[in-house]
Formats: sequence, structure tokens, C-alpha cells
Amino acid sequence: MINRRTIIVGIVIIGAFAVIVFGRSLFKNDFPLPYSGETKKETITVDNGNQTFTTKEIMITDGTKHSVPLDSILGGGPPKDGIPSIDRPKFIPISEASKQLSDTEPGLALEIGNVNRFYPFQILVWHEIVNDTIGGKRVLVTYCPLCLSGIVFNPVVAGEQVEFGTSGKLWNSNLVMYDRKTDSLWSQILGEAIVGKMTGTRLEVLPSDQIRFGDWRKLHPNGEVLSRDTGATRFYGQDPYGDYYTTSGTFFPVDKKDSRLSEKEFILGIVVNGKAKAYWPPAIKKAGRVEDIFQGKTIVAQYEKDIDAVRLFEKKSDGELLRINPAFWFSWAATHPNTELLK
Repeated sequence: MINRRTIIVGIVIIGAFAVIVFGRSLFKNDFPLPYSGETKKETITVDNGNQTFTTKEIMITDGTKHSVPLDSILGGGPPKDGIPSIDRPKFIPISEASKQLSDTEPGLALEIGNVNRFYPFQILVWHEIVNDTIGGKRVLVTYCPLCLSGIVFNPVVAGEQVEFGTSGKLWNSNLVMYDRKTDSLWSQILGEAIVGKMTGTRLEVLPSDQIRFGDWRKLHPNGEVLSRDTGATRFYGQDPYGDYYTTSGTFFPVDKKDSRLSEKEFILGIVVNGKAKAYWPPAIKKAGRVEDIFQGKTIVAQYEKDIDAVRLFEKKSDGELLRINPAFWFSWAATHPNTELLK
């Protein structure tokens, strides 16, 4: 028999889900955008971060810079910071985390220097952003449950390391963040400012892995796990998105659909010199290892059996791990409409 506590928890989770999902399209929030007025175009130079530069055409509407059509950015139910970022994260040892997490629990793994950290999706799904600090430097950990995209950035904006928060808006069904220095809006999957003063500026992506807790802890027995002590009251361990990840369809519209893969196939995407390419993990897992020439670089896609995950490397003497953008196919294809695909 279902007890009263289970019923109450279920009702609360359903309520939270309704606020997060359905409310997004019903209410305005704290980032009013100029949907009318004269729009001019301007060409800017973008630093790709590897001593190469590309030009990009942006728009200016009523004094507001933007790189995507403003009407494609959807207002959300939660207002600015309505989904609270974790700004003072705490971490616990694996021995304690194992009491809360099963070995199959997915999350985002990050290694910087001698520090290894695991950010469970069961926590990130309620916060989407963690403003962390490792070795005295800020690290921006982000997760968009609608796209299954977990990406870690070096949060340097206008030469300063800053915090980010959730804007309450979506673009192509993907998290739109804002920086707390200029209030510019940033697409998570692009790692790029799409509205505001910093439009066209990109964040440096840091190497990370989306893996299971059990695989991660075997490799890093002294690692640290993000604590549920976040300062917020949430039903950690319960996912408000339910079976969204395994069923067809998306909650919000995207600019373009691409039938080369099913919309919720998981891919690893890279951008080199402004060009995009996606790698389909099942193809890499089957081959074991693939060497691919892309934009003049040798990319090695390799299946790592010990963590049951595919990693991308740029073939250099030190075997540098290439910056990756893991996501559902529909989101990557919509935001990178000319993407190549290896499958």
C-alpha cells in the first residue's frame, strides 16, 4: 500500500515539475527583451581561444546586442535565479556519498590538478549551475536536464572570473545563463553570450566526463562528491523530469530538426575553428578507437572501458583531452545547424 508520505512527496515533485516545465512558457521574468524596433547588423571579431579568430555577424535591436533572433528566446516560469545556482558548494567523501548514491547514478566528473570531483545529476537537476572554486580559481559547472548537457567552463568575462546564474529563459530548449558582471545572456550549449554586452564572446570549455558514480569512485577513491547540503530544500534523488529522457518529443521548440539521428540520441560535440562536429558514442564503442581528421586536427575518439564512456582527444604528444560538449542530438543539431556527424 502506498503510504501518505509517498503520496505527499509525489504531489510535491509533480508540482515542482509543473512549475519548471509548463510555467516556462506562461510567464515573463527579469530579462525583458526588445522584441520590436529597428534591427541593425554589425560584424565582430571572435577570439577562438587558440590564437585563431573568426568574424561573426551580430544584431543590435533598440540598443541591445544579440546573435540569435530575440523571439527565439523563450520566457520562463522561474524568474531570474528562480532555479537557484549553488554558489558555496560543499563536498563529502565517497564513503558518505555512497550512502546516498547508487553505483549507476550519473553525474559530471571533473579533474583539475590533484582534485577530483563528482557532481551528481540528482543534485544538478534542481540547480543547473554550480559556481565552484578549485585551487583558487573559479569553475563553472553547468547542467541542462532538457538537453542532458553537462558542460564545465572557465568563467572569465571581460577579464574577470565571475559567477553565473539561471536566467529563467531557454533557447532551442537549452539553458540560458547570465553572468553576474554584465547581465549578458549565455547559451550553455554554445558556451557563448547571445544577448547583451558580451554578445559573441565565448567561454573556455574545460575537460569533463559524464559517467556513473560507481565507475568514477573506482578510479578516484579519494575523490570529493557534491553534497546535498546546498542551502536549498529539494527532493534530491527524485527527478522532476520523470521519463522525459527516454521518451520521444521535447517540451519546447527548436529552430531546426535533423533526422540523421533520433532526437534524444546522446552525442559528443566539438567546435574547432568555428566548425562543429558530433560523434555518436555507439559507433565509437563498437570500433573501440577512431582517428578522425577535422579542421586540420587529428581527433581520436576512444572508448574507455573502465568508465564505460567515450572520450575525445586531440592527437598531440601529451594526448590532451579535447574540450567536449555532451548533449542530446536535437539540441546540438539545432544550435549547430551545419554540424558534421560521425556515426
